[in-house]
Amino acid sequence: MYTTDEKLYKKRREFLKLGTAVMLSPALIATKLNALNFIPTTQTQHKITDEKLATSYVNFYEFSTNKKEALKYAQNFSTQNWKIELSGELEKPLTLSMQDILKFQLEERIYRFRCVETWSMIVPWVGFELRKLIEFAKPTNEAKFVKFTTLLDKSQFPDQNALFPTLDYPYIEALRLDEAMHPLTLIALGMYKKPLKAQNGAPLRLVVPWKYGFKSIKSIVKIEFTKTRPQTTWELANPSEYGFYANVNPTVSHPRWSQANERALGELFTKPTLMFNGYEKEVASIYDGLDLRVNF
Repeated sequence: MYTTDEKLYKKRREFLKLGTAVMLSPALIATKLNALNFIPTTQTQHKITDEKLATSYVNFYEFSTNKKEALKYAQNFSTQNWKIELSGELEKPLTLSMQDILKFQLEERIYRFRCVETWSMIVPWVGFELRKLIEFAKPTNEAKFVKFTTLLDKSQFPDQNALFPTLDYPYIEALRLDEAMHPLTLIALGMYKKPLKAQNGAPLRLVVPWKYGFKSIKSIVKIEFTKTRPQTTWELANPSEYGFYANVNPTVSHPRWSQANERALGELFTKPTLMFNGYEKEVASIYDGLDLRVNF
């Protein structure tokens, strides 16, 4: 199912109570990550991005549009008593705590990650398939899309509290239900065998590896199942530059720059961008009949 370079890495036992890290609720005081027994990572022809780069070169506009400033403001972010609300076209609405989320069987997956800004990285995420959560939530037959919402908290996010915020908050993203149910679509709680840092989307985020990074919404507090396609934050902010699908496509340029090449963090030279970020074999069939140049 997965490409040779991004094989599925599974651990042998549950990722119980994800450590005492400050990025998760203090109520989850438990086993340290280094006590977990992961299957040893096999060799891959691609080099995993240095952890320091992957956790410092980030976009999280709620903190700041400046990457260094975002990193600074993220240091005091609290996820205490975090809740995730599931609503919409479900058998019944649900509210889950992080203790509930951590009951899902977790695994490690190494994915390519491609930003619309043309930089890329390769990250070992720790999480579980989103479809497991969807199956648990029991959507009705009316559900066609899945809408995700980031935390709205002006006391923690400086840009949300600005006189002229960069975006119309809270940040919203969405997927078609079949995209959300795809085995590659991940809810991530960690990376590099550690809990997510605030700047990377603590305590949980979406990871959709064949789409540009802005689709992989961070710090999720709401998941809603809808009949109609939600309008997403970047689509509303600038629809000519940021489409709903945001599939990595080297033949469709951003209006202000080409997407034909990318530069991996820590590397000097660029390399060609791969269709669907290298996951064409796995995901192309779900877009059969869709014009990917028009529906960008």
